[in-house]
Amino acid sequence: MRSNVAKKQHEPKAASSSAASRPYRIEDQIGYLLRRAHQRASAIFQGGIGDPNITPTQYSSLAKLDEYTELSQNLLGRLVGMDKATMQGVVRRLKERGLVDSRPDPGDARRTLLSLTTEGQKLVNRLLLNGPAVSRETLKPLNPQEQKQLLDLLSRII
Repeated sequence: MRSNVAKKQHEPKAASSSAASRPYRIEDQIGYLLRRAHQRASAIFQGGIGDPNITPTQYSSLAKLDEYTELSQNLLGRLVGMDKATMQGVVRRLKERGLVDSRPDPGDARRTLLSLTTEGQKLVNRLLLNGPAVSRETLKPLNPQEQKQLLDLLSRII
């Protein structure tokens, strides 16, 4: 009896006549596929970026600070696609690790300017060397044309 219950839990229900005309499978939906792709990309990132304590959002922030030298916290959040609350948490954790420094903006006291510390610069220099390998591994199941197409399509969605 127990094996029949377990077996039924792993088998999809038989399609009804109305479901057969409009099949809906969660595995075919964009949100599901993006979430699963993100899980895979995150696992590859954690295993290959070179610092197990850096998250993808922290990495993006460090990379942008390296690219621009100094940014307001607000602009950094917009550049990496993070909301204000998430950005505050990311910056707090990076500051706690001594990777990012902040100072008031002399032109606008309400604004905080962020930059990499010496330690942050050393770390980002090392991590940026690993970034391309992480991307290659993530896209590995696709041929070069498919890789370009996927990146182009995702860019259009966002």
